[in-house]
Amino acid sequence: MSKLTFYTFGLSVWAAAAELAIAELGYPENAIETKVVNLVEGANFSPEFVKINPHATLPTLVADGKTYTNTKDVISYLIAHAPKKVTKGTAFIDKVHEDKIDPNAPLLLARNEDELKEHKAGFALLFLQNRQNSLEKYSVLPEAAALKEFYDGKKAFNGGILAIYKGEVPEDAKQQFFKQASALWQNIVSFILEELPAVLPESGFLGGETPGEDDFHVEAWLARVTFLAGGKPEKDGYKALEKETKQPLPAKVVAYWTAWAERASFKKVYENGLH
Repeated sequence: MSKLTFYTFGLSVWAAAAELAIAELGYPENAIETKVVNLVEGANFSPEFVKINPHATLPTLVADGKTYTNTKDVISYLIAHAPKKVTKGTAFIDKVHEDKIDPNAPLLLARNEDELKEHKAGFALLFLQNRQNSLEKYSVLPEAAALKEFYDGKKAFNGGILAIYKGEVPEDAKQQFFKQASALWQNIVSFILEELPAVLPESGFLGGETPGEDDFHVEAWLARVTFLAGGKPEKDGYKALEKETKQPLPAKVVAYWTAWAERASFKKVYENGLH
């Protein structure tokens, strides 16, 4: 097996899933070359990176002459070639990646005027503006000519959200934006209270006594939504989610969070805070 090249960024929820996997799977330190793609600066939209990953997303893995461009495929490859063997994943991975519980969207969506005002004063507006600036800059480069459809689509989508932040859309468009965010959070809460505990064991992990393939996806998702609720990478960090659930988290979810919080992999990936 040739040396792997892993593209990541410290604030990416799904790159964190792959990082948890790498930390758990026993890869030698020199087996993987890590390259940082700064999402905050929109570096993922450079023609150079888009040619590596046409989706411009992280994580991305180049291995044995092939490129793996989504979280599921990246982690699947890492598991298949790892020194340490873990339990293979199930269809629940696809459930975790459904758009209706997208853990990235709440970073930019707002449920009401207060949340929108908070986002505008913080990271979200900076992130959106940086993305738009990068898209505009990269899209006019000669090497981007063949990627015109990609850049046009991204500029329209990101620019549409940015227009809401800047008050450049009709009131009904803004209200629809609020409804979309509210529906998303309702789905996230339902997943935490109902779907997740329905599959979790009483103790340990979906993969058994140690994390398996499902767990890398689930914990990265759970860490992100906990972060969005103001939580920290601590044993009781999950409690921040209770302001969204309006009730105590199910015992299985608490046990699952606690089991992860004690692992060296979790402490390594989230040493600078949840994300």
